[in-house]
Amino acid sequence: MMRILLFLGTNLAVIVVASITLRLLGVEGYLTEQGMNFNALLIFCFIFGMAGSMVSLFISKWMAKRSTGTVVITQPSNATEKWLLDTVAELSQQAGIKMPEVGIFPAQQSNAFATGWNKDDALVAVSAGLLNRMRPEEVRAVLAHEIGHVANGDMVTLALIQGVVNTFVMFFARVVAHLVDNFLRSRNEGAGLGFMGYFAVVIVAEIVFGLIASAIVAWFSRFREYRADAAGAQLAGSGAMINALARLKAESNMPNQMPETLTAFGINAGQTRKIMERLFASHPPLDDRIRALKEAAYR
Repeated sequence: MMRILLFLGTNLAVIVVASITLRLLGVEGYLTEQGMNFNALLIFCFIFGMAGSMVSLFISKWMAKRSTGTVVITQPSNATEKWLLDTVAELSQQAGIKMPEVGIFPAQQSNAFATGWNKDDALVAVSAGLLNRMRPEEVRAVLAHEIGHVANGDMVTLALIQGVVNTFVMFFARVVAHLVDNFLRSRNEGAGLGFMGYFAVVIVAEIVFGLIASAIVAWFSRFREYRADAAGAQLAGSGAMINALARLKAESNMPNQMPETLTAFGINAGQTRKIMERLFASHPPLDDRIRALKEAAYR
């Protein structure tokens, strides 16, 4: 199953829009009468590849709120909200980061996510279902996991990795279009793709390479989940973190209420079994995560 993550979707949109705009304006100076200037092409792709990633990073909190319907708690209206704010404040202080915004989103599945453009301007949100069904120590462990993401700088690191991936997606898409154009010219007496043909090949290749490259981003996402679990265990205790993951595993058959665009940031109760699912999954199987925590506890 292909997971179209928040970063991937936004990046593809930015890359495609940038390609259309620059092509129409004739800015793509890497194409010369002598052929393709690969150095100029790489610089061009790096600038706009990173731009797409940075746009994703800076709007991530806004996108998360709109996608999930998260309501940020400014003043607690009940004991649960007050406990939530106090717990996040305590965990943030332990982790050495500024207090993030705290919110609740209306999903029945137990889930949570963290996002934001830096450690001191983040958002941590939990689902209503998580608050209703998990014990306080388990909710605290989930919050500690999300605080771990923030403290580890996972959002920024993910953006940088995505920027590098964007660079090579744009680079190889244009190389492919150039090769196709040259091939057609050699077969059709100098008649190549033409303006629109070259442009169409670039866009299609960017989308295809972007989807393939998402496997790289997904691998990093899986790796950082183990780190966030370890941070959660350190902040809230290994037992509480293991129990929280076990509770999520028990609920894995429930329909996923979190939009696919946010699974990169959430706990994610779904387990991946098929090869393609494992390749593009943003999270490792819960059994693997529980096993890693137990092994770490016995070291």
